[in-house]
Amino acid sequence: MGQIWTDQAKYQSWLDVELAACEANCQLGRLPESAMQKIKEKASFTSERILEIEAEVRHDVIAFLTNLNENVGEEGRFIHVGLTSSDVLDTGLAIQLKASIGLLLNELKGLEFALRKLAKGHKKTVMIGRSHAIHGEPITFGFKLAGWLAETLRNAERLNRLKQVVGVGQISGAMGTYANTDPRVEQLTCERLGLTPDTASTQVISRDRHAEYVQTLALVGASLDRFATEIRNLQRTDVLEVEESFAKGQKGSSAMPHKRNPIRSERISGLARVLRSYVVAALENVALWHERDISHSSTERMMLPDCSTTLHFMLREMTQVIEGLGIYPENMLRNMNVYGGVVFSQRVLLALVEEGMSREDAYKIVQTHAHLAWNKEGGNFRKNLEGDEKVSKLISQEKLADCFSTEIHQANLKVIWERLGL
Repeated sequence: MGQIWTDQAKYQSWLDVELAACEANCQLGRLPESAMQKIKEKASFTSERILEIEAEVRHDVIAFLTNLNENVGEEGRFIHVGLTSSDVLDTGLAIQLKASIGLLLNELKGLEFALRKLAKGHKKTVMIGRSHAIHGEPITFGFKLAGWLAETLRNAERLNRLKQVVGVGQISGAMGTYANTDPRVEQLTCERLGLTPDTASTQVISRDRHAEYVQTLALVGASLDRFATEIRNLQRTDVLEVEESFAKGQKGSSAMPHKRNPIRSERISGLARVLRSYVVAALENVALWHERDISHSSTERMMLPDCSTTLHFMLREMTQVIEGLGIYPENMLRNMNVYGGVVFSQRVLLALVEEGMSREDAYKIVQTHAHLAWNKEGGNFRKNLEGDEKVSKLISQEKLADCFSTEIHQANLKVIWERLGL
């Protein structure tokens, strides 16, 4: 990813644009074939020379063109004809953005594979589901991962759509009016570069497209933050249902030798904040003065490479976390059955109602026994129920046992497995 955002890669994208525009003009009979051949043979640059010239002229595109013409010679007069700087800058940037999305999609595919494999292997690994960080009802670890997989697939859809959003170029000249260039040059140039002509550019491509790029990357990062935050919570000492891999020789603390910290998940959460922080700057860039200014340029030189490389790293990091994740089913069962299975309270409530007790009375009985178990060390919800005559009169021991089974919580998950191909 870093290679896409080097000065060398940027200048190469500019050269690709200039050559494609020359070829378009040649195809339309406005540039001799012999001159086109010499331009292709001689057109070259060095980043060092461009920066040297820019130090004097204070204009990056002029510095680039000057270096180009130093190497091309007389035929250089056919280069950049009818173009303005932003035609080169913004169209070249589109090439870089599309290349970045391609790499991000590759990493997302790796994450999808890792999640799919883990979810498939843990479809029946029972654990407690939580709301408000409090025990709710049983789920499976595979079910939790299925939600992450579905979100990852949506993120792939977002990135694929984004290729169309940012994959636009312009060869429309000053103010974008085509006054000194033929619109056909734009069409042919974009076709050669794998881009689509912008619908209505000004002297720049409108920055709502680039804002969508940053927002989409931040949204993908937010998903990774969600996964990482869950892993961090599940790795807490008093929970310990999953755990990041801990390499041989790795140290968790300079002071406390016992520490095994979820540092990679914490790193992902921290970097997600960086991605989100760029969203405001990207949105601010949308409102330029009149047909253009360059207030967006300084921001984008930092923001777009940083967002792209940061998310690329985060995706790779999260994939490795998932691939090496330690899973502890025995701890999941232990945590789920704390206080004698209070999490099965709804099943007991419904069983009492089915046997004729009013919902209000049933709720009161079940809540009383659940809270007694909850507030007492070693409390046991099921034993409390078994000792209650009002309950035993209506519900047999066999039916009460059914209330504490997780089968009903898994019975309809096949719908989700089918939707995700698990």
